[in-house]
Amino acid sequence: MKIKVAIAGARGRMGSTAIEAIEAAKDAEVVAALDYKFGGLHLHNGAINEEKQGIPIFTSLAELCAAHQPAVLLDVTDPDAVFNNVKDALSLGVHPVVGTSGLTKQELEAIFKMVETTHVGGIIAPNFSIGAVLMMKFAAQAARYLGDVEILEMHHDRKLDAPSGTAVKTAEMIKENRPPHIQGHPEEQVHLEGARGGDVEGMKIHSVRLPGLLAHQQVLLGGEGELLTIRHDSFDRKSFMPGIMMAIREVIGRKDLVYGLENIID
Repeated sequence: MKIKVAIAGARGRMGSTAIEAIEAAKDAEVVAALDYKFGGLHLHNGAINEEKQGIPIFTSLAELCAAHQPAVLLDVTDPDAVFNNVKDALSLGVHPVVGTSGLTKQELEAIFKMVETTHVGGIIAPNFSIGAVLMMKFAAQAARYLGDVEILEMHHDRKLDAPSGTAVKTAEMIKENRPPHIQGHPEEQVHLEGARGGDVEGMKIHSVRLPGLLAHQQVLLGGEGELLTIRHDSFDRKSFMPGIMMAIREVIGRKDLVYGLENIID
């Protein structure tokens, strides 16, 4: 039996690519789309139509679930919508798979508590790219030996949140292997606010937003007389699809919340 998937954010570029990936899989299918408008219409090849052709659109997750009983809600919307979507999914017994970054620490903590209460498993992935997840794992391992770290993340200019969820997750993973300490000169003088980037226990995070970029990150680890650079580049949204399918298949049997694909990659 195929895994029934509903998509929040299906009209976006990431959603469109996800539809292609899910429909190409033999064990999953897209049964409906959750949107803030166009309820009662259908999505077909990226266009909205009034005919019953394509994916039915709902503005209410409860109504969507009553009509199509999805097992998974894939959320690729934006930071303003994702928390309520996840909350609704868990209350309805639907497994959320989240690829939207920008969730706050408080929202993540609330989701963890909701999962503990409902016993409906979910996966939140700051990055669905397998290569990006490996980059984060390698950086965390390297930080055991090279503890002076700066993270440079670069994304397209339509991205809403800064720093990226990937950069935040990378810093969180590195923190486990790196004792907090101040980097650079102890009497450093910053003459332009923000010039040294954001600070996480002494690590610096820098965000670049430019047209022409998609999703890119470098982790720079410095030591005496040497520099290790670990870099990952996504040039096409198709790079996220293997991770999305992995998460959809994995989440079905879970009753806990997984934060980061590194927890389900060997």
